[in-house]
Amino acid sequence: MALAGIATRFAHAIVLAFGWRRAAIAFVAGAASALAMAPFNAWPVLFVTFPVLVWLVDGSAGGRRNAAWAAAGAGWCFGFGYFLAGLYWIGYAFLVDAKTFGWLLPIAVAGLPAYLAIFTALGLAAARLIWVRGPERVLALAATLTIAEWLRGHVLTGFPWNTFGYALSEPLALAQSVTLVGIWGLTFLAIAIFAAPAVLADDKADTPHPYRAPLAGILVLVGLTGFGAVRLWTHPAGFVSGVKLRIMQPNLQQDLKFNYSAKDEVMARYLRLSNRATGPQSKGAHDFTHLIWPEAAFPFFLTREPDALAQIAALLKPSTELITGAVRAASITNDGKVEGAYNSVYVIDGDGSIRGVYDKVHLVPFGEYLPFQGLLESLGLQQLTKQAGGFSSGDRRRAMSVAGAPMMLPLICYEAIFPGESVPKGERPGWLVNVTNDGWFGISSGPYQHLQQARMLAIAEGLPLVRAANTGISAVIDPLGRIVKSLPLGAEGVVDAPLPRAGNPTIYVQFGNDLSILFLVVSLLVVGRRRLRS
Repeated sequence: MALAGIATRFAHAIVLAFGWRRAAIAFVAGAASALAMAPFNAWPVLFVTFPVLVWLVDGSAGGRRNAAWAAAGAGWCFGFGYFLAGLYWIGYAFLVDAKTFGWLLPIAVAGLPAYLAIFTALGLAAARLIWVRGPERVLALAATLTIAEWLRGHVLTGFPWNTFGYALSEPLALAQSVTLVGIWGLTFLAIAIFAAPAVLADDKADTPHPYRAPLAGILVLVGLTGFGAVRLWTHPAGFVSGVKLRIMQPNLQQDLKFNYSAKDEVMARYLRLSNRATGPQSKGAHDFTHLIWPEAAFPFFLTREPDALAQIAALLKPSTELITGAVRAASITNDGKVEGAYNSVYVIDGDGSIRGVYDKVHLVPFGEYLPFQGLLESLGLQQLTKQAGGFSSGDRRRAMSVAGAPMMLPLICYEAIFPGESVPKGERPGWLVNVTNDGWFGISSGPYQHLQQARMLAIAEGLPLVRAANTGISAVIDPLGRIVKSLPLGAEGVVDAPLPRAGNPTIYVQFGNDLSILFLVVSLLVVGRRRLRS
């Protein structure tokens, strides 16, 4: 009863708030919700902040249209606080070349959250249009906000970063639920579970048994954790015979990484680290079958630098292959001028020959290309990578053959955060390789969040993931999300590890988002039935 009394007092204060107080409550609740994501993973905070969302919708007064606008306003303030606190680290990228891009920092840091918050606003507005009294309104919020999050992950190429389902990625046992319902199903469950305590403040006439909803949420949470614990216990780690990986993490600063005049220094560091002996019995690079370097590793076009390829060949033994990120020239004119470029992954054998190439498909807006490229370039704007004309997109994702190992699927940078899209249908590889350059974002929350989302992809797909990051966090992750070995953020060194074996296709791989859609349909039917009865 004491808990219900506290909830009632808070609920009344929030429902009756208006003007700047209402906006401030929504903003603070959204900002606090960012603590649920990496590196904090303090997801219990959502038991406080998500009920605030419910009460803000309760307090959206006026006619149906005005109430929807009021809910949208509260949703936008909540979303703005959430994305501002969770994505502040994007501003670091604009300080790499502060003279050129520094003036854009406040626009980027505030502008992207302002845009992403529109989807939160849409979710709350839609919830208000179908709002009901009683516990069913929690399902209304979960359904409409999940749809809004899905839209955020798809509209204008999509940006599903920190979608609410990632709150259920820690502990690892809880994260196993993504194998059942995917990240969108987890997003629905997270919203419903964490918003359920709002019902404690309901009037007895609307909710005779207010404890049932939060208790049901806790039981679901316990059930998901139990499922994950059993899955981890019954799936011991296994490794591919004969495969020895070495990931090189150079920890290069961006001004050096993209400086052509520093190419000799960059190559010297790569070669030194890659050939490092890690123990008294180690023979450096000759102990390993596969060497992996990060995204866009070279401050030059590798195929136009025969000396660099010769150095790589000298480093590798005949049975060793290098998997590396590199910028690839799209075409070369008769006078030797490069026109266009791809952000690519090369597979290079022990002779220094390029055996395979993958070109990044899902490019980063404003980072790798500009929308309306020609127009904005004519106005003096350029993307952060300063590639004239922007990068070109590859035609499709594809698995690649790697000697002595299973088929490998390369994922460049944030291609690893798109659930259901990262791994092409019908092309199940044996492992995922995520090369990235999180050095743009310094020592911040960004690289931890990136690792969190890449790890959830590995669990959802039932595939091991090997991650090579310029400044970290590099890691070898098994199909259940267990980190076999890793290097911390901001460290220089190598990761030596075996390659985990792929697991069987998960339920999510087999059925996709069908269960998530079922959640939405059933919830909307329950809400609709309540509306007809009221």
